[in-house]
Amino acid sequence: MHALTKGHVSAAPTGGSSLPSANPFQRLAALLEGIDPGSDSIVMTIGEPRHAIPAFVGEVLAENLADFRRYPPIEGTPEFRAGVADWLDRRYRLGGTIDRKSGVLPLNGSREGLSFSAIAARDQLGKTGAKPAVLFPNPFYQTYAAAAHIAGADAILLDAKPENGFLPDLDSLDPDLLDRTVAFIYASPTNPEGAVASLETWQKLIGLARRHDFFIFADECYSEIYRDTPPPGVLEAAHAMGGGYEKVITLNSLSKRSNLAGLRCGFAAGDPEFLAKWVKFRGLAAPQVPLPAQAVAVRAFGDEAHVIENRRLYNEKFAIADELLAPVMGGPVSTPAGFFLWLDVSRWGGGLKVTRDLWEKTGVKVLPGSYLALEGGEGNPGDAFVRVALVEEAGVVRKGLTRIADYLGVTR
Repeated sequence: MHALTKGHVSAAPTGGSSLPSANPFQRLAALLEGIDPGSDSIVMTIGEPRHAIPAFVGEVLAENLADFRRYPPIEGTPEFRAGVADWLDRRYRLGGTIDRKSGVLPLNGSREGLSFSAIAARDQLGKTGAKPAVLFPNPFYQTYAAAAHIAGADAILLDAKPENGFLPDLDSLDPDLLDRTVAFIYASPTNPEGAVASLETWQKLIGLARRHDFFIFADECYSEIYRDTPPPGVLEAAHAMGGGYEKVITLNSLSKRSNLAGLRCGFAAGDPEFLAKWVKFRGLAAPQVPLPAQAVAVRAFGDEAHVIENRRLYNEKFAIADELLAPVMGGPVSTPAGFFLWLDVSRWGGGLKVTRDLWEKTGVKVLPGSYLALEGGEGNPGDAFVRVALVEEAGVVRKGLTRIADYLGVTR
C-alpha cells in the first residue's frame, strides 16, 4: 500500500505508515467476528441516509426517461450548471459571480471528484523538485487518501483534535511543506466530528493556497445538515475576500442534502480556469452524469422544502441524543452539523473496547473512531471515540441510544 507521510504539526517527524488493507466496515466485521449480539441488533454505523427521497424524483425521472439512451456532455447541461450556480448564489450570497459556463461541473457524486482532484491539481500546477504533497484532516474520509495515492503524492495527515475544534491547525503548517503542496482537501462540516469551519478559517486557508500555490478542494457534502446556523462555505469566504475563486473548488452532492445517495449526482464549482482544464481530463478518464440524474438535480437544487424537513428530522434525533446521553456523558453530545455523534468514550476504555462491549452486551453496532484515522504525530486521534450514525427513524434511534446510555451508565 502507498506510504503516508504524517504531519500532526509542521515540526512532527515524517515517517511511513501504510494505509489499512481494509475499509472501516471490513475492519469492524473482523473486530466483531464470532461475537453474538446481546440483543436484537441495531446498526448505527453507516452514514447512509434513510429519510424519504423528495416526492418529485419519480416524476422528473419519468419525464426524462428517454435520455438514458443518450451520452451526456461531460461538462453537464446548461440547465444543470445554471441550477447549481443559482443554488450556490442563494445559499452563500455570491451575487451571481459563479461562471455558468466554466465554473460548475457535474460529478458522479462528490466522491468521484475528490478521487480525481489531486491528480488534476498536480498536473495543472506542474510543480517541480520535491515530491508533491496532499494535505487532509485526520480522522478523514478514506477517499482523501486514495486521491493522494492516485496522484503519487505524499499524504500529509493533520490531526483534528478537540482543542482545535476538531479542525486542522493551519497555524502549525511548515511553509516548506505548503510550497510542495498541490491539494488541500478540507472538510466542513467534518465527518465524523460534525465540526464547522468559520468564515475566518476558510479565508486563512484561501490565503495560504494563493500564497503557496495549491488548490483547495472543499468537501462540503454535509453543508445542509446542521442544527441551527448554516455553516459558512469556502465560496462564501472567497467572495467576501474579493478576487474571484482562484485556487478554490467546492464539492457537494445530493446524497446528504436530498437523501439521494444512490443517484450519484454531485458537482464541483469555483475556480473556472481550473475547472475548464479539469473537464478535458474528465472527458478522457471519468464517466458522465446521466441526463435524467442531472434533471433531478436541477429540480432538487431549486427546492428547499424537502431539505428543511430533512434537517428537522435529524435535529429531532439529536435532541433525543442529548436527552439520553448528556446525563452519562457529562453534557450535550449534539454536534453543530452532520448526522453523526462523535462520542469520547475514553473513560470506558476507548473506542475499540466500547464497540465490542456494545455489540456483545446490547446488540448496538457502532464504529470505532480509530478506524476512521491513522497514526499521527501523537497516536491515533480517533482512539478515544466511537461514531454513531443517526440515520434511522427516531424510534430506532431512541432504542439504540437508550441501550448505549444504559451501558455507559452502568460501566462508568
